[in-house]
Amino acid sequence: MPRTLSRPPRTLAVTADTAAPGTPAHEDLTPGWLLALTGVLAAGVLAASCWTAGHVHADITLQTVARFLHVASLVAGLGSVLAVDWFAVLWLTGRRPLTGVLDTASALQTPIWAGLGGLTVTGLFLRPDLDSPLTLVKLGLVLAVTVNGLYAHRLGQLLERVRDRAEVPRRLLVRSGLAATVSQAGWWGATVIGFLNSRS
Repeated sequence: MPRTLSRPPRTLAVTADTAAPGTPAHEDLTPGWLLALTGVLAAGVLAASCWTAGHVHADITLQTVARFLHVASLVAGLGSVLAVDWFAVLWLTGRRPLTGVLDTASALQTPIWAGLGGLTVTGLFLRPDLDSPLTLVKLGLVLAVTVNGLYAHRLGQLLERVRDRAEVPRRLLVRSGLAATVSQAGWWGATVIGFLNSRS
């Protein structure tokens, strides 16, 4: 984290433990097995949603409501992700403090996950073409965004440990940049494919 807003962030040498002094390693982290289990469950939910979508026959009214809620979920989820990732870019370029990113991410994680969940549920009633390669790519991007969100959750916990430091380990800077890139690519990719599918 920069000492002033005009200076780029300085980094420490890469270290294995970024815990604050007196904090036992991994004590404040979500267990890795729990994050992995959540990822597996998310993949299972997505697969179940795909199967269910092929057996749901919604009428025009239900489809219209589902389409509106689908767009609303996209606005909530993607809008929140854009805010968090924009603050992350400002931090990585030395124009905002790390605390701004962490506070924003903490405040917006609920609408992000709610938006992602809303997209999955409402998609059941929009008759997705599961034989279309584009639709399969979109589903893959949704899964990637979900797994990346769990990864970002772990990164957030690691960054909380160095919130008040003048310097941030280079490894965390690189991992944060990669997570933000995957996030934007996944959300925008799924959005573009959804738009193309709606026109076909």
